[in-house]
Amino acid sequence: MTSEPDLGPGPAVDHPGLSLTVLGCDGSWTGPGGAGSGYLVSSGRTHLVIDLGPGTFANLQRHLDPAAVDAVFLSHHHPDHWTDLHALDTHARFVLDRRGIPIIAPAGLAERTGLDRSPSLEWRPAASGESIELGGLQLTFSRTDHSFETLAVRVEGADRSLGYSADTGPGWSLGELGSGLDLVLCEATYTRDHEGTAGHLSARQAGEQARAAGAERLAITHRWPTIEAQAVATEAAATFGRPVEQAVIGKEFVL
Repeated sequence: MTSEPDLGPGPAVDHPGLSLTVLGCDGSWTGPGGAGSGYLVSSGRTHLVIDLGPGTFANLQRHLDPAAVDAVFLSHHHPDHWTDLHALDTHARFVLDRRGIPIIAPAGLAERTGLDRSPSLEWRPAASGESIELGGLQLTFSRTDHSFETLAVRVEGADRSLGYSADTGPGWSLGELGSGLDLVLCEATYTRDHEGTAGHLSARQAGEQARAAGAERLAITHRWPTIEAQAVATEAAATFGRPVEQAVIGKEFVL
């Protein structure tokens, strides 16, 4: 008989600098072995989860004890960005006996998830133009060009900065997150052949936007599983003007 692993609360990991670890990066639906949008951002002893799409909670546990999660930011209402909040909530109740995990999200999302009354979660509304501090991180939000209220975020910590586009069409610009971004994590859902079909950015548009914003590095994410990865990367690099990086489950970007 094998014993169950100890998943109880543990000490927070002291992570120098600012890093982003990919928990999931499939766009709109998950491919075989994939996971929806989800990212772990760490600086010092502060650990923020950005989006919690399907499959991301399992991947989170490969990198961090869930007891060490300080807060979750959910960018918008579409389920491919939040359904594993149910897993986080269940784990918090039955394993950690934890209450009041801060969930930062646009208005109305709490009710949509059905977890608005969970004692394990503390919902904190976020809106475009607002900034909040979370431990060693500062978060600033900008509303994108997407259905429902969708918030991109600039995250600053340890004298570094990263920008996350969330989901957006071309009517919003990465420049809205400000200058001096060391890394931009931008959706590149498909190639230019699909532009205008689903309210997302193509790789061509992502590269153009990152270049215009003066981003130091560009990592592309939210690719539809049916779109060839190399085609997206090649197209983004052509307009960015230099090589781009791709989000892959488990990949860590250190700033």
